Amino acid sequence: MRLICFFLVVLTVSYNVNGQIYTGPVPKPASGYGADGSYNVATVSFANPYFSGHDIVIYYPAGITSAVPVIFYSHAYGGNDPSNISGFLNFVAKKGYAVVFVPYQTTGVTVPDRYTNLLNGFIQAARSYPNIIDTTKVGFAGHSFGGGAVFANAYYCFTNLNWGSKGRFIFSMAQWYSYNISQAELQSFPANVKLLTIVYEDDTTNDQRMANDIFNTINIPVSEKDYLRVKSDTISGYIYTADHVVPNNSAFNALDYYAYYRLIDAMCDYVFNGSLAGKDVALGNGSSNQVTMPGGMHNLIQSDAPVFTKPQNVFLFPCSSSENPRLDHCDEVITGIETPLNRKDISVFPNPVSSVLCINTSKVISQIEIYNQHGQLVKRTTAKNIQVSELPRGLYAVKISFTDKSLFVEKLVKE
Repeated sequence: MRLICFFLVVLTVSYNVNGQIYTGPVPKPASGYGADGSYNVATVSFANPYFSGHDIVIYYPAGITSAVPVIFYSHAYGGNDPSNISGFLNFVAKKGYAVVFVPYQTTGVTVPDRYTNLLNGFIQAARSYPNIIDTTKVGFAGHSFGGGAVFANAYYCFTNLNWGSKGRFIFSMAQWYSYNISQAELQSFPANVKLLTIVYEDDTTNDQRMANDIFNTINIPVSEKDYLRVKSDTISGYIYTADHVVPNNSAFNALDYYAYYRLIDAMCDYVFNGSLAGKDVALGNGSSNQVTMPGGMHNLIQSDAPVFTKPQNVFLFPCSSSENPRLDHCDEVITGIETPLNRKDISVFPNPVSSVLCINTSKVISQIEIYNQHGQLVKRTTAKNIQVSELPRGLYAVKISFTDKSLFVEKLVKE
């Protein structure tokens, strides 16, 4: 028994990384994307005019002589202490970029008030510290409440302030409802924006339909956006829980480094520096470099047509809540943004299906894809009568692309 206990202690050794305690048997990356950078970290803070006593803080690489690309970070509800994510803030600065952390109010204000607090804090930071922040190369990242907020604030800064003229991206994790942005604005989003959406398998706080809705609606080419699901694991007795508190949890571990830091590091390299190696990791469309996790952990699951894996009543904040300003977009049929289809233009039957799926439409089909409930492609064809008898029972998504660039996606039940 003594030998077993000692063995477990060795496997789960903890150590301090950028102000947070790193735990678990899988070590952080030693090289490549996700490995710590070489810069020392400097900070500057200034008063937050919308949240007294909670300063806005900029983390940046010490010793820089010119402005650097920047990430504007929107934290989760109640996470207004930067020490909660000091690992990430320091990681970004060590890699040679600036990151702006803006605390916002949690009580006594409306959701739009919080968005305004974030937006004005970002703008003030950029205008006050042009020697640090290069607004021609900009990323917006956020988690939970902040993951929903990034879209409206990024849209404003990209379209009204022309931020990111030389590179722009959005990185949204476990997103909450998205306010202050209309369907028309999502469908007219600057097409040169890159997007990575991340959800967590065991998240029961925010309904993943919110993330799916925005991902499918936003006017960003499929080649420049990806949707990833992070799975839970148990390695050598240590539990890696992919739930809502990743990446802001006290269990700072390989999930943070490999399913967050590595990806945003690669996204920055692609968007800010033009690196195709960075694109293969951040937006690799399921490439091995993108989805492979270390130490026997489950790989990330990539999808271009994410489907729903849990009923809404599982979640604390379901998509169907009256709090959701995009309540009307919670249905399980998603149409393309360039030429929206009417139900009379297409039918997919029978549903449920056991053997042959039929597509009836007068439109010219360029491709039909079927994805399983993990978002993995299981069949691709152009035929209107599709043999599916070999597919296991379960939930699927049928994605139909047309030559006029319109798109139709529908949930399918395989008997």
